[in-house]
Order: sequence, then C-alpha cells, then structure tokens
Amino acid sequence: MPVSFLTEPQERRYGRFDGEPTPDQLARYFHIDDTDKTFIRSRRGDHMRLGVAMQLGTVRYLGTFLDDLTEVPPRVSAFVGKQIGVAPGSNIAAYQSSQWRWQHEKEIRDRYGYQGFNDPFLQFRLNRWLYALCWTGTDRPSVLFDRSIAWLLANKVLLPGLTVLERAVARVRSRANERLWQRLTMQVTPEQRTRLEQLLVVPETDRTSPFDRLRDGPVLQSPAELGRAVERLEEVQSIAAGLPFLDRLPTSRITTLARFANAAKAQAVARLPDERRIATLLAFVRTLEASANDDVLDLFDVVVTGMFADAKAAGQRERLGSIRDLDAAALKLKQACAVLLDDTTSNAGVRPAVFDLVSREELAEAIAQIDSLARPHDDRYFKELRAQHRRLRFMPALLRATSFAAAPAGKPLLEAIENIFIVLDEKRRPGP
Repeated sequence: MPVSFLTEPQERRYGRFDGEPTPDQLARYFHIDDTDKTFIRSRRGDHMRLGVAMQLGTVRYLGTFLDDLTEVPPRVSAFVGKQIGVAPGSNIAAYQSSQWRWQHEKEIRDRYGYQGFNDPFLQFRLNRWLYALCWTGTDRPSVLFDRSIAWLLANKVLLPGLTVLERAVARVRSRANERLWQRLTMQVTPEQRTRLEQLLVVPETDRTSPFDRLRDGPVLQSPAELGRAVERLEEVQSIAAGLPFLDRLPTSRITTLARFANAAKAQAVARLPDERRIATLLAFVRTLEASANDDVLDLFDVVVTGMFADAKAAGQRERLGSIRDLDAAALKLKQACAVLLDDTTSNAGVRPAVFDLVSREELAEAIAQIDSLARPHDDRYFKELRAQHRRLRFMPALLRATSFAAAPAGKPLLEAIENIFIVLDEKRRPGP
C-alpha cells in the first residue's frame, strides 16, 4: 500500500497556520483565562509575556510549538496581546532568539498536560480509534489523517512528524483491510473460490469475461431487454448460490469493494493478491445480485407501464373507430326514452308508442351495440392487454428469479403468483 497519500494543502497546513483563524477559532483556542494570565504574567518583559502567550495559543490550535513565531498571523498576536495588556508590536524577534522559549515549551507541557506521540499507550489508543473508523466505513486516508489530527488535539498530544502520522494511518488501514478480506474469504470453499475466479476468465467462444459482461446492466426499455435482464439475474444467482452472506460485515466496506470491482478492469482484479481478489469478487457478486434484481424490477415497472399505455391508446383508437355505430344506437334509445318521458302518453300505451317509433328488433340491436361498444369509467383495457401477451414471455423466468413478499392486504396476489407456478409446473389449468 502506498504511504504517501496526502494532498499538497494537507502537507502545507500540517502544524502550521493556513491563513487567518476565524473569530470562533480565536475565541476557542486563543482565549486567555485567569489561570493562563497568572502563568503568563510571571514572565519578565512584554516580549516574554507575549511570546509565551502565543506559544500557549498555537499549541492549543495547531497541536505543536512553532519553530518560528513570526509565522503567527498578525490578527492572532493582536488578539492575544490585547488580553494580556501587551502591544502586538513587542519585540517578538528577541523572544525568538532567547533560550527561554525552549524552557517555556517544557513548562507549558508540564502545566497543561501535553504529551509526546512516542507514548506507546497513546499510540495504541489512537490506532484503536482509527481502526474503528476504518471498520465502520471511514476508509479514505486523507479523511483519516485529518481525523487523527483532531483526535491528537482533543487529547493534548503533540503532533509527530508528518510522515510518522501518515505511516500510522496507512498501517491501520492496511490491518483493517486485511481483516476484512480474511473475514470475507474464511468461509469460501475451494469449489466456490474456483467459481468466482472463473468470472475473470474469457471463454473461447466469447470476447469478454463474465466479469465484464455481468457488470453491464440494462440499457434499453423494452420487453426484449427485460428478458435479457432476467437472464442476467438468473446467471448472477447461479454464481451466488451457496456463497457466504455478508450481512454481518459493515455495509459500507462491502460497497467500497464492490465499487472498486465495478470500476476496475478484469485484468487489474486478476492481479490482486489471492485473499483480496476472492474478497473483491465475493463482494461484487453479492452486491450485483441485489442490484441486478433491482434492475429487473425497475425495468419491469417501465415495460408494464408502457404496455398499459399502449393498451389504453389502442382502446381509445378502437372507440373512435366505432363512435358512429355507438351514436346511431344511442339515438335509437333516445327516441324510446323520449316516449317514456312524454306525460301525454298513458302507461298502457307506452310500449305500442315506442315500437311505433323503433321496432323491437332495432331496439334490441341498439342495446346489443351499446353493450359491445360502451366502456365503464374505470375500464382497464384488459382486452387490449391480452392482445399483447407475447410481450410478456419473460414473466415465467421473472417470477422464478424474484422472491416476493407482501403485507396481509397483498396475500391474494401472492396466492395468484403461486397459482401461476402450478400452471407452469404441471402444464395444465388449475382447478377452481
């Protein structure tokens, strides 16, 4: 693992001022309370008092003592000097060249409890804290480095050399990764290991490896593409059959491994060390199993929604084509209903009056015409949907590859799916 992972801004601001501190930072790190003033005022000379006050503030803010106090921003020296009654323009260069500054550093360490990084117990505590961060998902080295600095400041530990802390972070990351790979591969059998490694091998009859092919999800939104997505899901499920489950490991770490597998080339994965390679492939397959299932369901939703839209459009076109016949039948019924509403026609004379206007045969034909052409307001266009049954050839495979569950209200739908399985398995229509 490469140790040099810091960015230039991180290297530049390590143990140094990076611009002017904010007002909140000044109030938090450079505030001089009564105890501090007692310690500071015991020094002789304004330059000594200002120098030791600036040393105290910088070690709180930066976690280290500056070799050159002239690097302290003017805003900081003015803020500190105002609190102790010393002009910020005091001769800080005289303090810089004085031997007392080194004695002051020792006194500050003893009085305020600052410790060096060389304490083995402190290193153990830091490593344990970093290890917990790595194991739970905070794995980016630059982030871990910044978090380490914050931990050292909070625990009053003086910053070590930049490369010392950088190597410490790299060691902890390496140990966490090795433990993850070991936990992933410890239950993988030799047969399963061979099955996973075959993903990286290009078959003689193909131009790409299964690893590269399975990473490509659905592209089009069509029934044919949905059929290919179901085949992809079945292939992934056959590869994942019997492999260890990863539910007891941090999800973010598994996702990171799978993300690397999705981005890297098959040749790069094949060149990984054995344990890391198998762990990466296992995380890839388990993650792909879930994402492939989601791809199928998302594409199924799109395709079925399109089928309903096509069925509705077909039903509306058919209705427009038969609107004349429906109008003619409605006009005949209108004539019959007009007689019913005519108050001058007696109840006994209604039927003869109706049949004088519209014959019994014409009336029966009009009613039959309306029955065949009129649609209810909540019509789902099932007739047009049945005409598209060939577009659902993927359904048997989809139902077998997908596990369904439901709340109590959805139990009838689950029973219907089970009934479909009976039909498919026995090749006959189920009984009532």
